[in-house]
Amino acid sequence: MPRLDWDDLRYALVLSRSGRLAKAARALRVNETTVARRVARMEEELGARLFERANGLLALTEIGRAVVQRAERMEADVCAIKSVATGVDDRVAGSVRLTAVPLVMTRMLTPALPRLLRAHPQLRMQLVSDTRVLSLGNREADVALRFARPEKDYRFLAQHLFELPYGVYGPAATPHDALPWITFEDTLSTEPLVRWLADAAKREADAEPGLVVNDSDVATHAVRAGLGRMIFPLCVGDREAGLVRLSGPEPVIKRELSLLVHPDLRGLARVKAVTDWIEGAFLELGVRRKERENPPAAGSTGRRAPKAAIDDGES
Repeated sequence: MPRLDWDDLRYALVLSRSGRLAKAARALRVNETTVARRVARMEEELGARLFERANGLLALTEIGRAVVQRAERMEADVCAIKSVATGVDDRVAGSVRLTAVPLVMTRMLTPALPRLLRAHPQLRMQLVSDTRVLSLGNREADVALRFARPEKDYRFLAQHLFELPYGVYGPAATPHDALPWITFEDTLSTEPLVRWLADAAKREADAEPGLVVNDSDVATHAVRAGLGRMIFPLCVGDREAGLVRLSGPEPVIKRELSLLVHPDLRGLARVKAVTDWIEGAFLELGVRRKERENPPAAGSTGRRAPKAAIDDGES
């Protein structure tokens, strides 16, 4: 039977999350040679390759993924043992890595961040504003806010579901009659929000072609600059200086937002502090938890808005 050392497993874990020897060495505060030697020793003990080079990165092999998955459970157990012995998890201290799309991160969460850090000065937040779906399983993030429902990461079931109502907005200082729609690029065409915008643009065949973007946060600046109309969450558009709502009081579309947490981390005080803070920040913005039953589609829409819909896609 192979003799496995937890320290070697820890080196493999860190390398699996960084993909590069240099990054893993910095995280472990050792040199690259030490990381390579410890991982090679572990591979020799197991008689199997754990990593292979792909696109300039060290990626896990199939066996490597299985080993890392089990090593993560051991890591959680080690943390639990330390918390029992030291009580460290009773204090909100340490690092939490949070990921969300740029619009949610910059417009909804970041303004509320000072309150969290004042309450917990030993907490270190890592904010990853990214349109990509980062893997909680590979510890690319500890907590994630996603518009798409979890499918592959089925173990990371949504801790909370929120519902964001959207409206149509234009620039406050520009006449709205001739404004084109700002739309998303074709690579996102399968997503309900993007289809909604595409349908809205098609209904105005005589309208000038509008700006194409790949991110809602960019679209916010574009609307404020007078480049067109766009749909945003009501809690964002109604508070954004330089924007005015063009649709009526009812939302034109609703999007489901899931709060996901790695199951091994849910019991940590620092993670619970972050998820409680997220819910509090949303409540202050008027964003409520989603009811388990799907609510009916909204009725009245803006002047040029298609029928309301429920959207659970990512963009």
